[in-house]
Amino acid sequence: MLLIVGSLIVVVSVIGGFVMMGGHIEILIQPVEFIIIVGASVGAFIIANPKTLIKSSIKASMGLLKAPRHNKDSFLELLTLLYAVFKLVQMKGMLALEQHVENPTESDLFQQFPKFFNDETAVTFLCDYIRLMTLGSDKAHEMETLMDEEIETHHNDQLEISEAVNKAAEAMPALGIVAAVLGVIHTMGSITEPPEVLGHLIGAALVGTFLGVLLSYGFIGPMASALKGRANTDTKYFVCMKAGLMAYMQGYAPAVSVEFARKTLFAHERPTFYDVEDAVAELPAA
Repeated sequence: MLLIVGSLIVVVSVIGGFVMMGGHIEILIQPVEFIIIVGASVGAFIIANPKTLIKSSIKASMGLLKAPRHNKDSFLELLTLLYAVFKLVQMKGMLALEQHVENPTESDLFQQFPKFFNDETAVTFLCDYIRLMTLGSDKAHEMETLMDEEIETHHNDQLEISEAVNKAAEAMPALGIVAAVLGVIHTMGSITEPPEVLGHLIGAALVGTFLGVLLSYGFIGPMASALKGRANTDTKYFVCMKAGLMAYMQGYAPAVSVEFARKTLFAHERPTFYDVEDAVAELPAA
């Protein structure tokens, strides 16, 4: 939603300002310049990136039209899930989790938390480390190192998308100059035309530079920044799980372990202590 609102503000501000200064909108309508810039950018993007990254970039960019996957509500749900898991272990032992981690798609425990349940990567992450705990891996520092490696790999995979989109944005002003130069070449080929014709051709050529800069700094660059922000938030989801698991492995009570996890979150997305307390109180009896 913010992508659409922001894009409309950019378009209205730029085009509105141009009209207010007495400009004519029709001179900005240069489809050939647009094809040169966008087509060359897409081609360069395909050359620079592997197929998997291209697909991921398209999917992630389209995802900006939707609300972020993780927000304060999803983090509150995650903290409540961690409490439910730790409380189950405290009451029935570690083996009580075996049926849930071996077949998470049919777990009645995980199904109580739909946002988590629908995030396949998060489910796999939690189940993998709970499985290691049920198998007797009780060395917290070794588990922490392994988690850090997996989280870093996941984060780098997400950052690759924003970096690829940002590089495409950085190339657009230069490709706008290419379009403008081609327009000037075309103008020079019509040097015998009347001044009004030459003026129109030169104006059309300069639109290439305008489009390149506008697309880069008004649309594609901000999209790359938004993708990076979402990558950081997604990583916090896993860091939160890690903090809770590590605290519980070191012998802390479920409520304290969840508080460790809560403290890792960004301030604007962190539920309050009382939010978590209320959510935990609403859990069904084990």
